[in-house]
Amino acid sequence: MILAGDVGGTKVHLALYDFEGGRLKALRDKKYSAHEFACLDDIVNNFLSSGENGAELDRSQVKAACFGLPGPVRDGRLKLTNLPWELDVRELSKSLSIEHIFLINDLEANGYGISELAPDKIFTLHEGDPTAVGHRGLIAAGTGLGEAMLIFDGKKSHIPIPSEGGHCDFAARNETEIALLNHLRRTLHGRVSFERVVSGLGIKNVYGFCKDILKLEEPVWLAQRLATEDPNAVIGECAENGTSDICFQTLRIFTSAYGAEAGNVALKVLALGGIYLGGGIAPKILKTLKAGAFIQAFTDKGRMSSILEAIPVRVILDDTCALLGAAAYAEARASENSGHSERAASLAAVQTD
Repeated sequence: MILAGDVGGTKVHLALYDFEGGRLKALRDKKYSAHEFACLDDIVNNFLSSGENGAELDRSQVKAACFGLPGPVRDGRLKLTNLPWELDVRELSKSLSIEHIFLINDLEANGYGISELAPDKIFTLHEGDPTAVGHRGLIAAGTGLGEAMLIFDGKKSHIPIPSEGGHCDFAARNETEIALLNHLRRTLHGRVSFERVVSGLGIKNVYGFCKDILKLEEPVWLAQRLATEDPNAVIGECAENGTSDICFQTLRIFTSAYGAEAGNVALKVLALGGIYLGGGIAPKILKTLKAGAFIQAFTDKGRMSSILEAIPVRVILDDTCALLGAAAYAEARASENSGHSERAASLAAVQTD
């Protein structure tokens, strides 16, 4: 079995996988609120100690583990971006009694997961040239903004290269975005990154701008919902179903900035093989993404616009993509270390039958 983890700023999603016919097969998964635990070890131990019928899992069955995490991993160590945790792969291995443990960037995990997805788990937002091959780009708005480059090996595989591009300076492109930038410079007391606009936090920042600077009306019923429910979920829902103009305008500004930065990623990596939208936000606002502001901003690159128009844009619909990628990475690396591949063994078993 393989243990995989997708660690975000607010939740930790863990899963156990096996292989069937060379493909990953989920055995069990569970989501945890990250802020309810002091460290990742406690969450993993809780997960492994609460198996079927309450029985603790025999940890010798877990051949390898990998966790996708927000932030840069250096020499097996990581200080998380949005959680007060510091992780060391050597300490984790001892604490969890699992020999092969790996820490990788969460967007790197998503990148490895793309090839594990079923075709119906990817939505094509912009067709572009579907026959083109080459590098790919991955940009994921969720709690924060993650970005990665998927480098084509010239044959059939893409190697994910993580980055912290979401923390690059926000580039305002029109009068509305200039006003938004100035507003955020005042409220944030200085520098504004793309993550401050294109992320879950960004949606709330843009909503505040629409309310306080653009003076869009906030109905009483909406204010009540925002005070008692998840604000981003409410804003997204009301924008998608057309019940609130301020929510609609918030997501229009948000998706336009999202499209512009996706286009920036595409230019930087020359992503002829496509741009993928990961994270939890995109699948929930497909109607808004399809409305046009995203692709208009994505392709609006002056002399480079024709290149962007030929680049496919695809939305990852499966929220387990990072888990699949972490599991695939763990199995591949562990097989290099041990000389035994769980994936290959499962494929050989099918061929023998």
